[in-house]
Amino acid sequence: MKIWFPWLLASIWLMAVGLGLGGLLVYDFTPGPDSVIPASWPAQSKIARLSGQPTLVMFAHPDCPCTRASLGELAELMAHSQNKVSAYVLFLHPKGSSEGWLHTDLWSSAQAIPGVTVQADGEGKEAGNFRVTTSGQVVLYDAENRLIFHGGITPSRGHYGDNDGISIILKLLNHEKTAETATPVFGCSLLDPKLEDIPEVSACTR
Repeated sequence: MKIWFPWLLASIWLMAVGLGLGGLLVYDFTPGPDSVIPASWPAQSKIARLSGQPTLVMFAHPDCPCTRASLGELAELMAHSQNKVSAYVLFLHPKGSSEGWLHTDLWSSAQAIPGVTVQADGEGKEAGNFRVTTSGQVVLYDAENRLIFHGGITPSRGHYGDNDGISIILKLLNHEKTAETATPVFGCSLLDPKLEDIPEVSACTR
């Protein structure tokens, strides 16, 4: 018994670690809920559009750790898309929340991306106009107000790297054909301002 007891404890510990890692992997690769994005640019939207050019909008939660990777991928996208698209990042700003709540490091990161306009989305009205519910979700409309892409631009929660979203958008902006027009979105809920559902140990890291 004395010989096998340490091995038993080690086995239990390894099983616990495995279950924990398995749970994080499931969380990593579980996208936000599907959204039915309007096929045409919403008439009630107040986002200014540049005539004759596609418009890209990313919706973000200022406290979502997963969105840091989405902004990093957006920076890569814009580096290859200057003068081809008007780009916006809209941060959720619930009623009653302070400017400090809104202006996090994610806001600063978005502002640092050349070619991107950063705005507050008061009470999530614009997210509602576009029926977006997940932080990091991108919508892309062409110059004729038609939806041509919607989805995420990271391979999983909080992870950087090659992904279908970036590839599809670049093809569309370069007037190349693509069969895919949507990708899963990996991020926090825009319907949960306090992010109470995020695990304490999250995979939203680089």
